[in-house]
Amino acid sequence: MSHPILLVAACALIDTDNRILLSKRPEGKALAGLWEFPGGKVEAGETPEETLVRELREELGIETKVPCLAPLTFASHTYETFHLLMPLYVCRRYDGIPRGAEGQEIKWVRAAQLRDYPMPPADEPLIPFLHDLL
Repeated sequence: MSHPILLVAACALIDTDNRILLSKRPEGKALAGLWEFPGGKVEAGETPEETLVRELREELGIETKVPCLAPLTFASHTYETFHLLMPLYVCRRYDGIPRGAEGQEIKWVRAAQLRDYPMPPADEPLIPFLHDLL
């Protein structure tokens, strides 16, 4: 049976110490308590890159630009009611200090420690690409 496709853009935000930012899904949301790469649903009329610029501003209070986002890989995962297609971008250039602007917990993590944080099934296959990058 085919499911509707949900396009979500995600970002591996990397600091000057080569750590990756993870965000914890808040209570009340699907997959609450799991750690994920920041990002969100691509809205009508947006590119995935524009989505990330908007989402990083809304979720983390930081500013970046489309040219600062480099595509790395993507996830394709079927959940119970939809199929998720999620490009993952890397961003090393941004202005501001990331904070949980929507009340979510955030944490800077080394690539080797990513598997220590429970993640949604779609995020887990992205980890080896980040290991290779860093």
